[in-house]
Amino acid sequence: MAAPKLYAGAKLREVRTRVGLTQKDFAAKLGVSLPYLNQMENNNRPVSTSVVLSLAQEFGLDVTELSSGDGERLVSDMREALADPVFSGDMPPLADLRLAASNAPALAHAFLDLHRAYRQTHERLASLDEALGREDARARPSPWEEVRDFFHYCDNYIDAVDRAAEHFATAEGRHNNIRVAAVAALSNAGVTVSFDDTDTLRRFDPETRSLHISTRATPPSQTFQMLLQVALIRQNALLDATLDLARFQTTEARAIAKIGLANYFAGAALMPYAAFQKAAQTTRHDLEQLATGFGASIEQVCHRLSTLQRPGAKGIPFFFVRVDQAGTITKRHSATRLQFARFGGACPLWNVHRAFEQPGQFLRQLAETPDGVRYISLARDVSKTGGRFDAPVRRYAIALGCEVKHAPDLVYADGMDIARDHAFEPIGISCRICERKHCHQRSVPPLERQLSVDPDTREVLPYTVN
Repeated sequence: MAAPKLYAGAKLREVRTRVGLTQKDFAAKLGVSLPYLNQMENNNRPVSTSVVLSLAQEFGLDVTELSSGDGERLVSDMREALADPVFSGDMPPLADLRLAASNAPALAHAFLDLHRAYRQTHERLASLDEALGREDARARPSPWEEVRDFFHYCDNYIDAVDRAAEHFATAEGRHNNIRVAAVAALSNAGVTVSFDDTDTLRRFDPETRSLHISTRATPPSQTFQMLLQVALIRQNALLDATLDLARFQTTEARAIAKIGLANYFAGAALMPYAAFQKAAQTTRHDLEQLATGFGASIEQVCHRLSTLQRPGAKGIPFFFVRVDQAGTITKRHSATRLQFARFGGACPLWNVHRAFEQPGQFLRQLAETPDGVRYISLARDVSKTGGRFDAPVRRYAIALGCEVKHAPDLVYADGMDIARDHAFEPIGISCRICERKHCHQRSVPPLERQLSVDPDTREVLPYTVN
């Protein structure tokens, strides 16, 4: 099969702008004519192999950035939005969506923001939440969704925060005992740390400069919460500067994002980039070994693996997702071509749902999406107790996966028959936009297809997808 052509006009313009060159000078550096460069920047021509090599040699560009997942994320999000019944007529061709994502990403984001505002207004009216008639009834993005999209389109990697966390963790050998380092850093900032028998996981009193950590939390959670407080106190200026660049629309979104960045710092300090990436490669991404080696939980390790997207030192592109018992996605990120539904749950054929049925086990699955891309997916249940008999238990399932071409680097792929076509289970993204005609778990018809209903015949579904 021929390799797909690479269209990266937006990335070429970004590189040229960053180095401050005119089109003419940039074309000379790349060894191409001015018209040829113009055509590549406008996605009228694919980026040639010689141009890719020149970008790497002349400008030190990590060539994997040319095929970053941002365009695929935009295409996936637009397809889902356009599947909304409010849009009548045929779905725009996939080629048109890809052209919009690559040539006019700002316009694509504006379209998604508009659709999100429509959905929220519609949901307010449908649920009769008394929004009508109030001044604050104006449609605006949910703060949670705004923050989710911020991390989503940053590829879940925040370089400045990640490097600051790595510097903190590795200074004076701190990575050998990050828990002690966290307590020392807080003490140097005038904060007293105490461990109390309480339901509150973390509580900081700014007046007394005292931090209270629950003894009911697991040791990895305790360490993580102390590192989070280190970020809020020691890295406050860095967090605020990052938030200023993000330009959130609401103060609520900014506040949520700040906690998100502090969480990011904590995870990156607990598992510093270079050391963690080396350990992941050495253990072939054995989650249990990594959790033990870095004093982290399985969920923390999975989330960290999905963030290893540092330019010039990228790890395997993983997807990571967490779902609750109702199938609702509560955390999602994908550095792969697989993108999750923005609304609703995940495909019921995915092994992440079966994790609840077999607690304490790693479930492996070979899966193929409708676009023909094949993945290996690992799922496991995660239970979070309250630390006492009558405390509620929060139950989730998590999944971590990557394209099957990375199978040799995964211990979990050992023994799996990745060469056999029938070993791969067909999964989708969302029933509304899934193109599969024959699916025994389909909940709603695909909006892009015509249906036939035969009153004299009943198969698994009460209709036939044409």
